[in-house]
Amino acid sequence: MIDAYVWTTPNGFKALIALEELGLAYTPRWIDITKDEQKTPEFLAINPNHKIPAIIDHDGPEGRPVTIFESGAILTYLAEKTGRLLPTTGAARYTVLEWVFFNIGGTGPMLGQLGYFAKFAKEKNPAAEERFRNEAARLFGVLDRRLADNQYLAGELSIADLINFTWPYSARSFLKLDLTDYPNLVRWLDELAARPAFVKALALEP
Repeated sequence: MIDAYVWTTPNGFKALIALEELGLAYTPRWIDITKDEQKTPEFLAINPNHKIPAIIDHDGPEGRPVTIFESGAILTYLAEKTGRLLPTTGAARYTVLEWVFFNIGGTGPMLGQLGYFAKFAKEKNPAAEERFRNEAARLFGVLDRRLADNQYLAGELSIADLINFTWPYSARSFLKLDLTDYPNLVRWLDELAARPAFVKALALEP
């Protein structure tokens, strides 16, 4: 059994979608970040960076519990645990990992900053908002061009798709960004959102 420490955010849904898509038994452990529950000593013992998601797999390597934080590490671990959605060797493995790190260094933090300045900042900062809107548009373009010739980011469905899905999906639904200039990205988002595992994960709530 896996304990998944999550909240209803793009990063939290990355872990939930992966657990559902891989068919792993898990229990959601909701960490209410609106109440700073991620800063409690109990959660800091799980993730010293006090961010969600994190997991505890009680049946980890050699049957021992293992704790993992950071979404990229979590999805890589879950894929390797099940032997699915991540090639074990060769160039195909590194293609998947390229797109995993693309999210970790690109769409994740950039869209997170856009969300903050567009929705949550107490004082408006037009220059900052414009900067992150422009960077979001650039990243959407990268994804759209990749998906013009590929059904999935790494050729076949992989953790690259799972980890890259949530931020553009939330940009469209929560930030109300118009993605019509990126038809391949929209096609990919819609196809993934219709998968049963995605539907189930996205419907979860505390």
